[in-house]
Amino acid sequence: MSTISDAAKRALFEKLAENMQLIYRKAIDADDVLAKLQQSGKGKFQNVFTQDAGFTVQSKRFMPYVKELAGQVVELEQEQDEELQIKLAEIVKKMELLLSTLNQFKSSV
Repeated sequence: MSTISDAAKRALFEKLAENMQLIYRKAIDADDVLAKLQQSGKGKFQNVFTQDAGFTVQSKRFMPYVKELAGQVVELEQEQDEELQIKLAEIVKKMELLLSTLNQFKSSV
């Protein structure tokens, strides 16, 4: 696998940070809606994601998933090129899953 330049790494982590900020804001809004739904007796489900979604956390709210992903992004900065590329693919998959689920949730309420 090829070596990633320092400039490319900086750009990559800036983009990851932007996406995490977007996910964070959407998760706050979604968790507020979920809290209101559950207070009114609706929103009776076990977890936001199934166990096979790639997250270790299981929660009825989005924020624990966001925190887990943010921790993985921070850890990613310490990885070397080959491991970075492998773990980056996992992180991007989780980001896409969170964003698509948050967008679907927003459009359904």
